[in-house]
Amino acid sequence: MLFEPRSGRLAAWGNALLAGLVSPDEAVLSIVGEDAVHRVEGLPGEQGPVGLTLALGRMRALGVTGLRLALPAPGHPLGLSGPPEFNARALEAEEAVVAVGAALGLVPEVAEAGPAGDVHVSVTWHCLPVREAPPADVPTLGEAERELAEALREATVVLTRLDVAGSGPVAEAALSAYRARADSGGEVLAPGYPARAVRVLALAQRVDLMVSLAYENGHGGAVAASEMAARAEALRPVERVARRALVAAYNAAVEQRG
Repeated sequence: MLFEPRSGRLAAWGNALLAGLVSPDEAVLSIVGEDAVHRVEGLPGEQGPVGLTLALGRMRALGVTGLRLALPAPGHPLGLSGPPEFNARALEAEEAVVAVGAALGLVPEVAEAGPAGDVHVSVTWHCLPVREAPPADVPTLGEAERELAEALREATVVLTRLDVAGSGPVAEAALSAYRARADSGGEVLAPGYPARAVRVLALAQRVDLMVSLAYENGHGGAVAASEMAARAEALRPVERVARRALVAAYNAAVEQRG
């Protein structure tokens, strides 16, 4: 249930590979995760789709020195820099990767096949030209951490008053799974990321989980239309802040080197 965008994994482990901190095989295995296969289409110099290992090597040869995450939403082009064609494709996918050092961007297209319980997931990354400009609305790690703490406090007060904060067995199970993963000591982000980025990512994922639970648990005690509107009003800025923090965390390796 934790929000771990594929574009985030590609940015994090791609950055570790570009910095020489992991091998190509390690990076590709971490990016693909539980998916069956990832391929890249439209890469300059290639006639058709290619595997991730070749694609990352080709991108390095094209001058790519880092990868940034973008998590756009309607009315909020978070992490994008244009042109409109790329922004529209990224907005449709709700995520993208923007290269540093070359005017390229990658947008994932996910395809699923097979019966329930045995779903085969393949991802095609569409490589498109981007505008070389500062990404939109990306905070620093310090700004993201402060925003998260403030938004979480404010939303907790409102959601508790409206009796719509995540509760019940489903919410408890999700929170327990989150804590188990956090306590397992597993790899977070990728080698080369500062400790503050790991901390901000963990908090942003926790906030995102709380928002998801609040939405999924129905209206709770907020039966009046005004109370439902207040709940949505409380969640909207928290959701936005969590996305900004996620982008700041995944982009920290590039910003640190810059």
